Amino acid sequence: MRSLSTAVAVVLAALAVVVAQSAAAASAAAPTSVRCAANSATARTSGSAAATPVKVWMAGDSTMANPSGTCPVGWGSQFDALFNDAVTVINSAAGGRSVQTWLYDPNVTSAKNSAGECVISPQTYSSRWRAMLDSTSGMKAGDYLFIQFGINDGDRNCPRHVGAARYQQLLGEMAQAAKQRGAHPILLTPVAAITCSGGTATGNRGFVNETFAAGSANGVPVIDLHRLSHILYNNLGLCPNNGDYTSGKVGAFFCNDHTHFEAAGAQQIARLVAQALRDQGIPLASYLR
Repeated sequence: MRSLSTAVAVVLAALAVVVAQSAAAASAAAPTSVRCAANSATARTSGSAAATPVKVWMAGDSTMANPSGTCPVGWGSQFDALFNDAVTVINSAAGGRSVQTWLYDPNVTSAKNSAGECVISPQTYSSRWRAMLDSTSGMKAGDYLFIQFGINDGDRNCPRHVGAARYQQLLGEMAQAAKQRGAHPILLTPVAAITCSGGTATGNRGFVNETFAAGSANGVPVIDLHRLSHILYNNLGLCPNNGDYTSGKVGAFFCNDHTHFEAAGAQQIARLVAQALRDQGIPLASYLR
């Protein structure tokens, strides 16, 4: 009897261990399953937010514009490739334009008024700006408008000349027009050319402070592309150079001048802007690849 009792006790003890192990496994599995489900739901929510179609409208000069040949290549032409398929980039940047000639082509004259600003006659917007303002096919709620000028605006002569106050005014008008349509304007300071002070690339553009002032006055984010670009040139070791823009690291980045980009340079500038979206917490960053 003692032998039988001992055997039964051993069996019961073994069963107790098995039951305890099963219960522990079930307990551990339950929260894992819940966590997995939660993670799946989060992924679906995030994916669905990033799947909402968005148009990115671009207004600027040749450093942003689509290329007509191998060089120059504006950084805006390389922007679309950085986003997922929910984003469509509409690049209306145009070479040689100040903010005023971009807005009012071909109606900005070579004459100045009493305030020293170029006369616009008639006061009719350019076709490119009218297309963005179109209530059917233009900017819609949730879209973005990138605005980058300041390179040609410092010309002393009309039609390109724009004074500092006028520059801020026109940036503000563009930003407010986007906001009225539910779109999100973003201002950019002008991208730097390559100029060297010894072994250091330095800033060389005007209208940087005016761009920040327009952003502040209109509650619009500003990406300081001027600063970011000359920091990039330093990181790439583009200074010092001998002024030969046809070879070496400088030649791979710039056209045969100190201002416009080869495709490789334009791609790097576009990536700077994309990274700034992330760094500044601009929601469009959620669409980046």
